[in-house]
Amino acid sequence: MSETAGVREVKSAARTVELLELLAARGDRPARLQELADELGVPRSSMYALLQTLITRGWVRTDTTGSLYGIGIRTLLTGTTYLDSDPRVRLVRPYLDEASEALGETIHLGRLDGRDVAYLATRESHEYLRTINRVGRRLPAHAGALGKALLAERPDTGLPGGPYRALTPKTHTTRDSLAADLAEVRTRGYSIDREEGVLGITGFGFALRYDTPAQDAISCSVPVARLTPEHEGEIVAVMREIRARIESATTGGTVTWR
Repeated sequence: MSETAGVREVKSAARTVELLELLAARGDRPARLQELADELGVPRSSMYALLQTLITRGWVRTDTTGSLYGIGIRTLLTGTTYLDSDPRVRLVRPYLDEASEALGETIHLGRLDGRDVAYLATRESHEYLRTINRVGRRLPAHAGALGKALLAERPDTGLPGGPYRALTPKTHTTRDSLAADLAEVRTRGYSIDREEGVLGITGFGFALRYDTPAQDAISCSVPVARLTPEHEGEIVAVMREIRARIESATTGGTVTWR
């Protein structure tokens, strides 16, 4: 059993969190009772009791037959509260609007969460609209502009050994390849994702250094069909200015979460 600062982990709480994270990771693929019990290594009866408790409280939902389980609406309400209460997100949102208006492209705010980046805010381009809102979704840090901008703020000794999951044929799948890219990011001052996360899309990522090491980053995504050298230069100039203004606007007195 793990301990943190001398406090013993509560098994029931840990199991509840693990279950919710498992259901969230499955997205639109509901799970059966036995699948969940097997995945988490708990008795079927214990899993059933936990599911029924969470269904009653709205954290898990089930189908009309009671045999399929998915994430419940309470998770949405909690996630919305997280975004509304976070001082960094409130600070950055108006600057995302400015960048989107200036460039006509999609602008993101993301936060590093383990080996992934969670999308906290997005301003979509009027020229290229995604069918799925990315807010609340996750992308492997090695496979996108946001993640690479944040990984470059850290020593390469923290990189996992690999192989890494490929989202496209252009995704970095080895530690050496990623490390070489991150070295370029540090020299350049921003990251470039050339169809590594999504085919047909290039991204430019800029770490926000109001924390050390940076936890948040902003990015601009543009279809490769519209990306000319002149437009790339404009994107970099605008995003650099937006980053500087965000960092300058950050003042003391805000809560620092760990």
